[in-house]
Amino acid sequence: MLPRLSSVLRTLPSSTAPMARIISRATPLPVTRTSYAAISFLNSPSISYKTHRLDASSPSNSSPLFGRGFRVLCRREEESVVRSSRKVFAEQRGYRKARRRVAKSKQKELELNVSICIEDELPDDPEVLNIAEMLRLNAPTLMKLAFDSLKDSTYKTRDTAVEDVGGFESIELSILFCNNEFIRKLNKEWRDEDHATDVLSMSQHVPELKLPILMLGDIVISVETAARQAEERGHSLLDEIRILMVHGLLHLLGFDHEISEEAEAEMEKNEEFLLQSLGWKGKGLIQSAYDSETNTNIQVENSDEQKLKDRKQEGSLRFYKPKFRYIFCDMDGTLLNSQSKISLTTAKALKEALSRGLKVVVATGKTRPAVISALKKVDLVGRDGIISEFAPGVFIQGLLVHGRQGREIFRRNLDRDFCREAYQYSWEHKVPLIAFSGDRCLTLFDHPLVDSLHTTYHEPKAEIIPAIEDLLATVDIQKLIFLDTAEGVATTIRPYWSEATKDRANVVQAIPDMLEIVPPGTSKGSGVKMLLDHLGVSTKEIMAIGDGENDVEMLELASLGIALSNGSEKAKAVANVIGASNDEDGVADAIYRYAF
Repeated sequence: MLPRLSSVLRTLPSSTAPMARIISRATPLPVTRTSYAAISFLNSPSISYKTHRLDASSPSNSSPLFGRGFRVLCRREEESVVRSSRKVFAEQRGYRKARRRVAKSKQKELELNVSICIEDELPDDPEVLNIAEMLRLNAPTLMKLAFDSLKDSTYKTRDTAVEDVGGFESIELSILFCNNEFIRKLNKEWRDEDHATDVLSMSQHVPELKLPILMLGDIVISVETAARQAEERGHSLLDEIRILMVHGLLHLLGFDHEISEEAEAEMEKNEEFLLQSLGWKGKGLIQSAYDSETNTNIQVENSDEQKLKDRKQEGSLRFYKPKFRYIFCDMDGTLLNSQSKISLTTAKALKEALSRGLKVVVATGKTRPAVISALKKVDLVGRDGIISEFAPGVFIQGLLVHGRQGREIFRRNLDRDFCREAYQYSWEHKVPLIAFSGDRCLTLFDHPLVDSLHTTYHEPKAEIIPAIEDLLATVDIQKLIFLDTAEGVATTIRPYWSEATKDRANVVQAIPDMLEIVPPGTSKGSGVKMLLDHLGVSTKEIMAIGDGENDVEMLELASLGIALSNGSEKAKAVANVIGASNDEDGVADAIYRYAF
């Protein structure tokens, strides 16, 4: 007969995550008596522990944690011990056992074994690793105090399946750190609750088996949610994780605040007692939840909750590993919103991604000075930013590619006779035409649309050279852009030049009121492929974000291609995912949703 399954805890209005709950998953196991290193239960300073950073394990149906990747945290101490009574719970997870031997006492001793585990997809965050080390000391002390508080207790609502701990030779507890994605899957699998939470308690105790080992079970803590709650409640992440550990342990000891008001009061009182007795900061989780409920009026609508379910929150990328090495990102219509600006939300997402080791490379129709100008406004220029004179990048629709240390590795020019023909058309029809040459822009005559290319789209201010032959003699030209109204481009300029280019050039379009003409057989995608070969990066290692038809090849090339919802139908047709629009911080949303 298995212990009863506790009811689901209530969901807080201020968060998508409910408080902890206990899940009964005990399974009868064969027991072989073995010798153990003895740790005195009565002398708390001498209590020792086992701490593990878990490695990948073989699958099992006995636990929701089995078959998932973990990493080993512990240092191997004096002796390694593998105990048959923990065969499923430990060996199948690939735990490494580390045991410090303590001199035997004549007094009957109770061994407290605590495994501190870190889920494999949680990166090596220094603060989390330090907290794990701290819990190596904190958890056994908490256990001893909690067990002592049960002696001669008069609790009316506690499940007494765990009663006289003195009758056991050892007590085992596992504490697992994970992120929201992991705990959400666990919550869905075992509770049918499809959302993240802060802590889950998973009981493994079967009193009917009369084992010499009290296997309390697992406390699973999402450090991602804990970090957010710590910030909201004004204390450190260590403080919050201690609070969650207290709450989770009390659940394993039979407390359940959901069954009645009296049960809630008893558990809340015990939370407060344990925290205060140990000198740990913060209120108990039950009281903190009520404070949050009182101090906020934020209600999460079901539709919004569903929309945000797969999206990491700002500041949470530290708890995830990048899925890619590089993000290749377009500028106009993608990084830049309809006002040709990078929003603060998008800038924060980019900085957070960079801080987690993900490299972001611009692939654009713009010149490098235009990219620098736009990104400088949000402090993303320099060695620690996205663009600098020493950064790789794909510019002018892939016609100018810069590699390691910002060195130019490719340049492709338009045919000079074709450029002459285009400028003659511009002069005769008084349609502004801009020539792009490296970091310079040139034109035949001044025009308000020419100025907008500089003031709105950040391009270098166009130099006016009024004679066609003088202009052609001055520079090599990689790209031409005709400027007109969106209607003029669609009805007149594009039809004419789509026919006139023949095999001498290609017509592409990123913005409705501009028509770009580039050399044949080239594209932004080909520039990206050339840069990847130069950097030694495979297409499987990149994510690409774009919006225009000039982004099609790049989106097809990437392992994950994301077209923003404001993009062209051609871009959307080849993309793996349709993202939010550039005015809805589509790049930020893509980073938080797909990059980690």
